[in-house]
Parts: sequence; structure tokens; C-alpha cells
Amino acid sequence: MNIPLNTGGSVRAVFGSPARPQATIIMFPGGTGDIGLGQDGRIRRGDNFVVRTREAWNRRGYAVLILDTVGHRNLRGQRSSAHYAHLVEDIIAFVHRQGSGPVFLLGTSQGAIAAVNGAAHAAPGDIAGVVLTESVSVIGGSGETVFSAHPEKVQAPVLVVANHDDRCNVAPPQDAKKIGAAMTGSLEVTVLMVTGGTTRSEKNCGSLTPHGYFGIEAEVITRVITWLDAKIRTSLVR
Repeated sequence: MNIPLNTGGSVRAVFGSPARPQATIIMFPGGTGDIGLGQDGRIRRGDNFVVRTREAWNRRGYAVLILDTVGHRNLRGQRSSAHYAHLVEDIIAFVHRQGSGPVFLLGTSQGAIAAVNGAAHAAPGDIAGVVLTESVSVIGGSGETVFSAHPEKVQAPVLVVANHDDRCNVAPPQDAKKIGAAMTGSLEVTVLMVTGGTTRSEKNCGSLTPHGYFGIEAEVITRVITWLDAKIRTSLVR
């Protein structure tokens, strides 16, 4: 689908949903952010964790919206910007208009920067929570990290997931607690450590490595969904 933006133009996205979704997760891929989504719906770059697992989230009751980049541009260095925060605001508003339940943000690697930025600018009640997986916390080629995206302004519940076996130099697992501690505006921050994964990519920050949960996708999804389910139950009680 093409989602219109308030600033003009649109952003391409792929959407998948069960018949009665519990909630919708807006997902932000890592790398350049460009998944190569064609007009025919085919994805040319589908190895990223959030892209290759999208149907698994659907089977567990969650709708998933995965953003491509506007005009297939490179998002490195742009995800912490005010301009990108406004784009995420437009996407959140669009999802709410679809009436598919609470909205969560989930970003992986470089995409975690986008998720933090979106959550930092979200109005109270707009999102039910934000999930950060293998977050970029050390300055690398993009020149930005999750700390560049105003984590102190995030008010929604936060889940920080890190893999003990991640060897990506810009996403060290030992920074997970530091990321959680930076979310000073949130009343609920959870740090979840996982282990395992196998390596097929040549680079440690590749998608098909422990950095991308390759080989342990089912376990990670189950543990994240346990947290999401709890947030939904809490919102229903309120």
C-alpha cells in the first residue's frame, strides 16, 4: 500500500494481518531501511529480521506494517531527525484510522533509532509500547544511535531486547541496560536478554546472524509477544 504523508507524497509499506488482530505493530527494518518493495508487492531485500518473520507475527494474532523508504532512499543518518519523526506520526495516525487495535512500534538495529524517535514524539495514548531489538547504540557509519533520538522523551512502556551472542560492533549487547536507563520518561522499562543464533551473513551486523536472531526467531518472537500481550491486557483493564 501507499500511505499518504501530511508533507506531501507517500511512503510504501507492506501490511499483513490475521482476521481479527489484537494489535498492530509498525516495524522499522535495519540497514538502509530500503526493503525494495515493488509495485507488485514483491520484496527484493527480505532478509531483515522484521521482514522475514512478518507472517509469524500474523499467526500469533498481530497485524504488521513494515515501512519501506520514500523513493528507496537510504535512511542512514536520517532516522533521528524531526522530519522522520513527523513521518512516523503520519503512519501512527494512518494505522489508528484502520481500527486494528492498539499500536506498537518495533525497530531492529538501525531501525531501533526510528522506533525511539517515533515513540519520543508520540502523543500520550498514541502507542501502547515500543520494542527495541539489537539497537544501534555506538556511533558507526550512520552517525546516529538510539541515544540521538531523545529516548528520555519516550513515555510509553519500553522493551529492550539484546542477544548475548550479538557481535555487531555498533549494537553491543552490554549496552541494553544503558539504553533502558536512558528511557527516563517511561514508567515501565524491561530489558530482555536472549542467547543463540547462527551465522550465514559475512558481516557480524548482517541479518542472518545472531544480530538478526537467525535461527532463534521463534523464541524471540514468543518472548516479545508475551510482553505485548501483557501490555494489551493492562490497557484493557484501564
